[in-house]
Amino acid sequence: MPRRCEWADGGDPLNVAYHDEEWGVPSHDDRHLFELLTLEGAQAGLSWATILRKREGYRSAFEQFDPDRVAGFNRRKIEGLLRDPSIVRNRLKIESAVNNAQRMLEVQAEFGTFDTYIWRFVGAAPIVGRWRTLNDLPSETKESNAMSKDLKGRGFRFIGPTVCYAYMQAAGLVNDHVTTCFRYRELAP
Repeated sequence: MPRRCEWADGGDPLNVAYHDEEWGVPSHDDRHLFELLTLEGAQAGLSWATILRKREGYRSAFEQFDPDRVAGFNRRKIEGLLRDPSIVRNRLKIESAVNNAQRMLEVQAEFGTFDTYIWRFVGAAPIVGRWRTLNDLPSETKESNAMSKDLKGRGFRFIGPTVCYAYMQAAGLVNDHVTTCFRYRELAP
């Protein structure tokens, strides 16, 4: 049995699959980057396991994370989402996802892709951590602080430094698998 990061060793099949197949894998697809941004914002104050269990609901409710479509959500659509038990029914988080889709379109217009913009914060290559235990991982870094500040300056919401760092981990901008985890070696350059 392979050794995993401690947070994925609880046996929850969704957590294990997410850890083994997605977490820390560099993503360059704008839809996937928008999905992770939305989910990390939704997770604030909740467990990641809660969000993973609702992920398919989010994909359905948020048009497979097509930022063009989500950017056009009107008040009626938002009210409908507030009644949808397949997602976290928090008005501020739902409205921030719509707002962030609109801001993402602006970033795409400026930079060509959100990918080009977001990867600038790590010099276009993943930062590889050298953490031995889960307790060694930071909750934010100078890069996540810079990302948060820039995103906020562009009008994004639910995007503080800790959310940004979790986003960087999820989207593979950093490889924060602990050094004893089998995925660390697979994802390290």
